[in-house]
This record gives sequence, C-alpha cells and structure tokens, in this order.
Amino acid sequence: MATLMSENSLNPRRLSGIFCPNLTPVDAKGRVDEERLREYVDWLIDHGVDGLYPNGSTGEFVRFSPTERRRIVEVVVGQTAGRVPVLAGAAEANVSETIEACNAYGAMGVTAVAIVAPFYYRLGSDSVHAYFTEIATHGDVDVTLYNIPMFASPIEVDVVRRLAEEQPRIVGMKDSTGDMANMLRMMAAVRPIRDDFAFLTGWDPSLAPMLIAGVDGGTNATSGVLPELTKAVYRCVTTGDQQAAMRWQYELLDLFDRMLAVGEFPDGFRLGAGVRGWDLGVGRLPYSDSRTSDLTKVKSELEGRVDKVLRELRG
Repeated sequence: MATLMSENSLNPRRLSGIFCPNLTPVDAKGRVDEERLREYVDWLIDHGVDGLYPNGSTGEFVRFSPTERRRIVEVVVGQTAGRVPVLAGAAEANVSETIEACNAYGAMGVTAVAIVAPFYYRLGSDSVHAYFTEIATHGDVDVTLYNIPMFASPIEVDVVRRLAEEQPRIVGMKDSTGDMANMLRMMAAVRPIRDDFAFLTGWDPSLAPMLIAGVDGGTNATSGVLPELTKAVYRCVTTGDQQAAMRWQYELLDLFDRMLAVGEFPDGFRLGAGVRGWDLGVGRLPYSDSRTSDLTKVKSELEGRVDKVLRELRG
C-alpha cells in the first residue's frame, strides 16, 4: 500500500511511487461532482497508485476557482483517509494567494504541495529563487517545486540546488519536461546535500528511463486511466527487471501519445477514463459540436488498445 518509501529509496521520508494527477469529475452543469470524485479516488487507490495529486495540470486547476480548488483537495484528502499521501497542486496567480493555499492545504493534512514558478510573466532565475524562498519561509507545509517551462518560468538547476540547500521545507522537484540530461544535472546537484529531496517525473514517455536513472517516482496522466500500467513500470524498475519495465514503457508511450493527440488536453484522458467505465464529464470549457464528434470517432480505437494492455497485464 502507499507509503513515502520507494523500494530503492535511500531515505524513507522521500516522496516516491506513482502519484496520480487525478482528473476532476464535473456534472452536466460544469460543477465539481464530489461524489464521483470520491468514488474515483477509491478506484485509483484500489488499482495501485501510491498517492493522489489533485489540482494538477490533468486536473485542470486553472479552470476552477480558488474556492473550488480548495474543496477538491478537501474531498480528496478526506476520501484517502490516510491510505495514501496527497500532493496537492497549490499554484495561484500571485505569491500571497499561493501561501494562503499552502496553509489551507497544510491544515487539511496534505503531505506536501506542488507549485509552479510564476506564470504569464516570464521571470529570471533570481526572481524564481526569491518567489519560492518567500513561499517556503511563510508557508506551513512542505513544498515540491514543479518545473513546466512550457507554461511557467523555468526552474533552473542552480535555483533547485540553492533552494534545496537553504530551505528544508522544499522537499522535492516534479519535472514535466522529460529532459533526461537536465534531470540528471538536478539530481547530481542536490543529492549530495539533501538525501531527503525527491525527484518525480511528470512526463509519461520517459517514466521508465527516468526511474532507471534514479528518480523516485512519477506524476503521470496515464495513471488516471491505467494505474495498473504506470504501477507496473514502477514496480519492474524498483525490483530490477528493466526489460519488463521497458516492455510496459512502450505500451505506456503508445497510450499516452494516443490520448494526448485527442482534442484539447486533457480530453483524451477523460475519454480514456470513460473507457474504464468512468463518466467524469466533458470538462469546463464550452465545446463545439465538431469536438464532440471527434471524440466519439476515436473512442472505439482507444477501447481496443486499453483492453489489449489490460489483458497483457493480467497475464
């Protein structure tokens, strides 16, 4: 069952395993479907995820209000009931609101929060360092840095090293670039000074290679559709069966690419969840008739791929 300890982790306090950046169920009026969210959380835990990650990119955090975001985390924390750790997305539009979110989530009992660098306005490294220093100094919960430079200011290697050295509240890095060389540089810079500092990859196509290279786990969108598959990759790496890990990695790559190519993110992953029997709604945005038609066309093909992988996983 879920712990903060990976089979190959040097430190039992390090975040590890597969944290699912869960989709956010909505009803026909676009409201958060709390009952469906609770059921979905139970299903994810029962199917092997090591932690939950509400309010991530896959959970479409920017499409919900601050009040809704807090309620989403509250529901997830309550439903997990300590069975798995919760890493809550706490990014807001400015530092004061981010600190408020951190403190609210800390009071709810999350294990840690994940925060992107400032977005919309592109900041330099010193300003990114100052931003996270302010949060770590005034927040009441452990912080995981979230590097996603396609949407936010990049968190450079030297900034990660400085923050790890200066701020014990900063306990990890989630990187969604898939850049292996950059991840290796970060681990080389930080591991000698902080053996409790976790590294998680948010890029499904590189999950197995990153785990083999020494990262502690992943926050992977596909885990919200096929948690059995992402957990199989993780389990095979941590038990030393790299050949099997890469076999499952290629299946993960294929499914991730298929779902990523559908509509607008995370449409394909909502569709994938539907294939598993979860009607999580169509999301928050107003959508065109052509988009709905496009989703219907690819559903049967996706069903075939998901069924094939499940049969293989079950042996």
